[in-house]
Amino acid sequence: MEQSLIDLYRAIEDSSAAMLAAASREDWDGVMHHEGTCAVLIEQLRSSAQGCRLAPELRKEKARIMRRILDNDAQIRILAEPWLASLDPLLQGRPQFVH
Repeated sequence: MEQSLIDLYRAIEDSSAAMLAAASREDWDGVMHHEGTCAVLIEQLRSSAQGCRLAPELRKEKARIMRRILDNDAQIRILAEPWLASLDPLLQGRPQFVH
C-alpha cells in the first residue's frame, strides 16, 4: 500500500512538471490537460491514503515531492500572469459569475 501511495505522489509530481513545461511553451491547453490529470490523481490519492501512514523514508520522499510540486506551481503562476492579464480586457464590461 505504501508503495502505491508514493507512486501516486510521483505521478502527480510528473504531471506537475508536464504542466510547467507546457506553461513554459505558452501551451495553455496543455496546462489545462495536465491540470485535469493532476486532479484525477489527487482524487485517487485521497481515497487511497485514508488510514495509511508512510514509513519515515517514504515521508521524506513525500516531502521532497510536495516541495517540487509547490515550486512548479509557483513557476506556473509566474508564467501564467501575463496570459491572465491579457484576458482582463476581454472580461471588462461583462457580468462576472462566481461558481
